[in-house]
Amino acid sequence: MADPELLPAATIDTLIERCLTGDQQAWEEIVQRHWRKVFNVAYKFVGRHDEAEDLTQDIFLKIFRALHTFDRRANFQTWLVSISRNLCIDHYRSVRKERETIARDVDASLLTPVSRDRGPYGELEHTDLRQLIRRGLAELPATLREAVVLRDLQEFSYQEIADRLRLPEGTVKSRINRGRLELARQLVRLQSQGAAQPVPRGASE
Repeated sequence: MADPELLPAATIDTLIERCLTGDQQAWEEIVQRHWRKVFNVAYKFVGRHDEAEDLTQDIFLKIFRALHTFDRRANFQTWLVSISRNLCIDHYRSVRKERETIARDVDASLLTPVSRDRGPYGELEHTDLRQLIRRGLAELPATLREAVVLRDLQEFSYQEIADRLRLPEGTVKSRINRGRLELARQLVRLQSQGAAQPVPRGASE
């Protein structure tokens, strides 16, 4: 396969023109030729192969939507890399903001067993929160729920979870982070619906 940097400008222009007329094969060829370049940009930002692939797909989708804005007098790959970097920066800022929000709203200690030192009212309040969190956990995909429960409920180390699930430690950390993010979304949804109902006195968990 020819290096996209060495392709004649007319070839790229022809592919773009065909793509803009609805030629799916032309778009697939553009993606195939430039995938590695965009993936490398994404990987530098996220540092994980699976996340970089997901981000690369999102970037190409947005590039496709912006293709009609490309100035044919410019270098296509330079334009593509510039857009990729800007989108990666936006992604990084969005993820950082979301994690900061979750750090404020979700305390992993709420998943741990109730302390025996709590008074009766404090224990009841804590039980209500745990019930809400358990409802949120039930809404998570099985793979994310398992990772969060092993880490935050059962207090396994990352390496122990990786060994137990037979996964790379990086994948385990990614699932836990994604699981916590999704759990936070579910808690917001459940709270907005008034899902946290008081637990009757004397009821067991």
